Amino acid sequence: MSEPRDVSRREFLKIAGIAGASVGVGAGLGGVLAGCGDEETTTTAAPATTASTAAPTTATTAASSTTSVSTEVEGREIKVGFVTPETGMLAAFGIPDQYCLERAIEAVGDGIVCGDEQKHAIKFINRDSQSDSNRAAQVAGDLINNDQVDLMLVTSTADVVNPVADQCEASGVPCLSTDVPWQNFIFGRGGDPTYQYKWTYNFFWGLEDIIASFMACWDLIETNKKVSVLLSNSAPGNAWVDPWRAAIDASEYTGDYTDQYPVGAEDYTAQISQFKKNGDEVSIGLFTPPDFTVFWKQCIQQGYNPKTGIWSMCLEFPQAAEALGDLCINLGSESMWTPAYPFTSPLVNENGRQFADEFEARTGMQWTQPLQHFAVFEWGVDVLKRTKNPDDPQSYIDAVLETKMTTISGDIDFTVPVDETMPVGPSRITPNCYKSPVCVVQWRKGTGKWPYDQLIVGNGSAPNVPTEDEYLPLVYS
Repeated sequence: MSEPRDVSRREFLKIAGIAGASVGVGAGLGGVLAGCGDEETTTTAAPATTASTAAPTTATTAASSTTSVSTEVEGREIKVGFVTPETGMLAAFGIPDQYCLERAIEAVGDGIVCGDEQKHAIKFINRDSQSDSNRAAQVAGDLINNDQVDLMLVTSTADVVNPVADQCEASGVPCLSTDVPWQNFIFGRGGDPTYQYKWTYNFFWGLEDIIASFMACWDLIETNKKVSVLLSNSAPGNAWVDPWRAAIDASEYTGDYTDQYPVGAEDYTAQISQFKKNGDEVSIGLFTPPDFTVFWKQCIQQGYNPKTGIWSMCLEFPQAAEALGDLCINLGSESMWTPAYPFTSPLVNENGRQFADEFEARTGMQWTQPLQHFAVFEWGVDVLKRTKNPDDPQSYIDAVLETKMTTISGDIDFTVPVDETMPVGPSRITPNCYKSPVCVVQWRKGTGKWPYDQLIVGNGSAPNVPTEDEYLPLVYS
């Protein structure tokens, strides 16, 4: 694959100038898996009104981050808030989130020894954002003011993460997050890469990683370098317009742009006709899963057959592949995580495959990319083990800024300086953000118990993650 080049701060800010935008990596999953409800929910290891730590299990933590004392001194209970979308349009994230919470509760057992050398019971208090930003802010406020949590964890797109982070920043509560691109965590909250939030920190990739990974894969297929570009008229789609146009215009590819389509559109004939007329052999897009199903079926029906293409947000979940049937074969997407990622969880001592297998055994469902969210629990527990004064919020932040660990999703290292060149790949990209690996995956016909398998085929921005198969052109038979 071609080597992605570093870009200067000025170049990248020009490319990714998306202040105020909100990119939710999996936003718009209403047609995949949704629920409804107005009540707050609390997930527990056993039936209870709040999520208390369960009895000890055989799960172990990394030896390097465990403090042993001959006589355990009991400290006060530490409360950890967790906000996730269990219902609503983002509910597909809630299922793996609940599994991750369950595994974390089991792993901490009856408590952990923190940096003060006292053993503390850990209470996880779970709240449902209902896939609504206002609701996310409300439940975060309740966790802060009523439950008086010591540490906040939050996942699952900017629609959930940003309002929770803003509440924590305003209230002086330490907050750790994942599954929101760093640009949206910073720009979407009115910040910039040089500004340092005091209380809120994020672990996830950026748009520059997506662009480098996608284009490196396109280079492997012989095409006429003409790219059809179709983005939704939504916050995520709007955020992608300028970065992609700048990246394509600066490359050997030529972009064929159309007006952004309205979410929920049922007819893409005008766009498909333009792509066919221009002879575009490469395709890029950002869709909700239901919208992409309609679009791709119409492409097949109307004879638009690009040689290669990678589409964001719409192909990450197994349900999206199943909705297309064999039409999903060799369709590509970004991947925040798969069981093939070569990292072992320091919290449950399982590699990605073992962690995914346990999810499938417990839920009866195929593994899904948001199992990556377990990284925020691993990070949170690691921070607690190094927090010298659990009664002082600043002590948690001191521990955050000393984070140097490996999670099930890759390394986090806040001890390194901020890299102002904003390189592609894992790095401390801003004072508050460390980037996780992101790869390109394609769907293949299943070889096991599931109808389709998602395999890593591109690692242009994450060379430490091995590929599982070669990147293949699209097929139409």
